[in-house]
Amino acid sequence: MEIRRFSKTDSVDDVSRVYAESWKSAYKSIIPQDYLDKLDDCRWSGFIANELSNLWVASDGERIVGTSTYAPARDKKYSGWGEIISIYLLPQHSRHGIGTKLLKASMDSLFLMKFNKIYLWVLEDNYPARDFYEKNGFYHNDHSGDTREITIGGKRLNEIRYIYKK
Repeated sequence: MEIRRFSKTDSVDDVSRVYAESWKSAYKSIIPQDYLDKLDDCRWSGFIANELSNLWVASDGERIVGTSTYAPARDKKYSGWGEIISIYLLPQHSRHGIGTKLLKASMDSLFLMKFNKIYLWVLEDNYPARDFYEKNGFYHNDHSGDTREITIGGKRLNEIRYIYKK
């Protein structure tokens, strides 16, 4: 398994497909099923095309099986922080250490950008993801502002902010 930067021979649609398949698996009991069933494989292609400089992929040699994105904090409230925007894997490649390698690649990139504090948002009910982040040194800070409500597929969900300080 190779962790590398997105290359000219890669397709943003292939990366978007990883997002879609990951969502359909990871959020199965969290997000309404009818919403997940209707997710188009190319739903995130436009977003991904704008994030190529901050994109890591995991490749098995033939295809992209995982991805992560990072950036300086998108929320002005957290100016001076780095942000892990996403980590997604094809379901059959979960729990093989690939997510950890993608997370570390994104974190190292943020450290090179001189960010010593990193955060990410995770769905409160996504306990496997929360466990993953905690095993990698992130923690939920129960301070005001570290929870936000979002709506996906007509369902209100809470996201919580996890932080990492070097």
